[in-house]
Amino acid sequence: MTTFVDRVELHVAAGSGGHGCASVHREKFKPLGGPDGGNGGRGGDVILVVDQSVTTLLDYHHSPHRKATNGRPGEGGNRSGKDGQDLVLPVPDGTVVLDKQGNVLADLVGQGTVYVAAEGGRGGLGNAALSSARRKAPGFALLGEPGRSGDVVLELKTVADVALVGYPSAGKSSLISVLSAAKPKIADYPFTTLVPNLGVVTAGSTVYTIADVPGLIPGASQGRGLGLEFLRHVERCSVLVHILDTATLESERDPVSDLDMIEEELKQYGGLENRPRIAVLNKIDIPDGQDLAEMIRPELEARGLRVYEVSAVARTGLRELSFALAEIIAAQRAAKPVEEATRIVIRPKAVDDTGFTVTLEEDGLYRVRGDKPERWVRQTDFNNDEAVGYLADRLSRLGVEAELMKAGARSGDGVAIGPEDDAVVFDWEPTVMAGAEMLGRRGEDHRLDAPRPAAVRRRDRDAERDDADKEYDEFKPF
Repeated sequence: MTTFVDRVELHVAAGSGGHGCASVHREKFKPLGGPDGGNGGRGGDVILVVDQSVTTLLDYHHSPHRKATNGRPGEGGNRSGKDGQDLVLPVPDGTVVLDKQGNVLADLVGQGTVYVAAEGGRGGLGNAALSSARRKAPGFALLGEPGRSGDVVLELKTVADVALVGYPSAGKSSLISVLSAAKPKIADYPFTTLVPNLGVVTAGSTVYTIADVPGLIPGASQGRGLGLEFLRHVERCSVLVHILDTATLESERDPVSDLDMIEEELKQYGGLENRPRIAVLNKIDIPDGQDLAEMIRPELEARGLRVYEVSAVARTGLRELSFALAEIIAAQRAAKPVEEATRIVIRPKAVDDTGFTVTLEEDGLYRVRGDKPERWVRQTDFNNDEAVGYLADRLSRLGVEAELMKAGARSGDGVAIGPEDDAVVFDWEPTVMAGAEMLGRRGEDHRLDAPRPAAVRRRDRDAERDDADKEYDEFKPF
């Protein structure tokens, strides 16, 4: 059964925002107390966070669909809806996030590193938040914005200081088992290692990690064997260690040709040319292996490689190897530039940036694209005439109508707001009249300006009493 997965396609969906509420405060002797509809809650985000206790993407292989919760709608009495809960997905250290086209979206390295894979939708405003001195009684509220959704690809690239590379059965697993506390599977047949193994080595004051990468064969960079799946785990390593088998039973192989083959595959994969190399001649506990190591050592040193003869079984030469690796890694770490705190760069928009574009397409349709117009359309209830009129006011204030006129749009021309696959299309009229204008300005209700019924009745009674008193004074007997 599969226990290690280093590449998955994840389908994420953030929560949608809750709808705003359109409500009017009512109580005894105060039937029109003003708008009191609350705002909708924000939808939950889908967040990827590095957790070093997680070492595989297996959970997302079995459950690739993940969705955050939606925000709750607002209620009357100025009660806002509850925000949706963020969905936090732990991923291993070294996870790379890509889109379906292979573009890198984020490289998650370091405990606690966070990436928002899908952003939750905004909650809609209630009519209490939409009211103003000019718009005293909005009869509508904004809809919650849908949460973002999409597919992302997660690739795990092991974060280690040293990578052990070599042919299958060259002794990589045996070597990592004696250098560290790792316990990989060890057997006398090829491709025993099916997943990368990590171990921690302490040499003096230097502590470093070492990775055992599954065996490589000719054509690994093109997908043969297991190489293409696991060569990515070599990318982050600071040092490459060639494990060369000096006691192979295959007559057509020898350590030098094995080294040339592995180097060719690394070259074909790319990006590893500047990594320091060390050659380790393994299995010298076998007499023939010791003789072969002595024969080829001068040739490897002539290529500029530091050569170490070891035996994982007899535990020979391990101390020298571990301290040599510690020396190289310490130098690599010292040469790295000091990491500075992330600088916050503020880039204000240009003064003449309208935030939207108007283009005329071949079919005569005018398309409006921009963050604000598209968001406003998603938040509009088109079954409410007053809400449609409010949208028209917002678009007019933003300058959409003026830009449509500049582009040559006339009354009755088709206008689309949004992308081709998700747009609102309507016949444009330069002045949009909604039903609310019959009451005055949009969002106004003159009933709120009228006196309360009780006050009217009291005023009428007072007036009648005054009239009666006048009549009595005029006709009272002498």
